[in-house]
Amino acid sequence: MTLTLNKKNYLQLLDTIQIIPKIIETEAEYTEYLAVTESLIAKKSDRTPEETALFRLLVKLIEDYEEQVYNLDDWSNLSPHELLQYLLESSGIKQTDLVGIVSPSKGLISSIVNGKRAISKEQAKKLGTYFKVSPSLFF
Repeated sequence: MTLTLNKKNYLQLLDTIQIIPKIIETEAEYTEYLAVTESLIAKKSDRTPEETALFRLLVKLIEDYEEQVYNLDDWSNLSPHELLQYLLESSGIKQTDLVGIVSPSKGLISSIVNGKRAISKEQAKKLGTYFKVSPSLFF
């Protein structure tokens, strides 16, 4: 599908959101691009062609950054709970920090982290959002 863009509208959009799309080089840029992308996701079917083009570009830039920084291929042999343990350790986050984010139950979170309970799709989505990774890593 080819989008027909209005150059003036596209440049105005970039000016409005105060972003210059480029290869992401820092965590701050990554966070900024994620925020803009999330705001465009919220618009769903109300996006203009220019917003859709920017959305697609930002998603590609974010994916490239995640692939480079997080090197998800190295995680392909990890089970979901091992991946969660790795994310917790590498980010300095404790299991208790996930209370209220993934589940209100400390016991359930402990069971998930220790591999005694599987991660549900809903919990995977929440973990993906929290750690800024694809929820599919937790399946």
